[in-house]
Amino acid sequence: MPKALDHLIEALASLPGIGRKSAARLAFHILKRPPQEAADLAARIVAAREKLRPCNNCGNLAEADLCDICANPARDNSIICVVEESSDVAAIEATNDYRGFYHVLGGALSPLDGVGPEELNLDSLSGRVSPGAVREVIIATNPSTEGEATASYIITLLRDSGVKMSRIARGLPAGGSLEFADRTTLARALENRTTLK
Repeated sequence: MPKALDHLIEALASLPGIGRKSAARLAFHILKRPPQEAADLAARIVAAREKLRPCNNCGNLAEADLCDICANPARDNSIICVVEESSDVAAIEATNDYRGFYHVLGGALSPLDGVGPEELNLDSLSGRVSPGAVREVIIATNPSTEGEATASYIITLLRDSGVKMSRIARGLPAGGSLEFADRTTLARALENRTTLK
């Protein structure tokens, strides 16, 4: 295999969720397309890296001082949903059900990986949460060991704020099968069951 192709596959395989076979498929697809399409893709990647930065208010990706959500006066600024990454904001926004603001941590606590509270966007969270201005903080960290540790840390951090704190429910996805669900998911589904009439 030519070195240039191997280097391209290697670079694509370094992306999350892309294995070597998928990376090879993507590389061959890019090479089949007109050269201008590859140049356009590369230019868009460079432009995104140059133009995007953390929002000064919430830490979400933004092209200006404030992200589009923080700059939107129609949003409910009395609710803050705390998430690990900007990709989580995109996932919640896709539901069209949440109208509050966000706070992006930039990861989750993971002492084994050297990620402590200082490496996360936690100081500004306590600064944003004040009784009267904020009525609820929704903790929407991932249901992983790191996400649970982060949620516990946030609860401790904001305990004396007087603001209501909640955690997103976890359980079986719609269309999921009990047979293939892991024990933790089933336990959470049972724990967060709703009462029927």
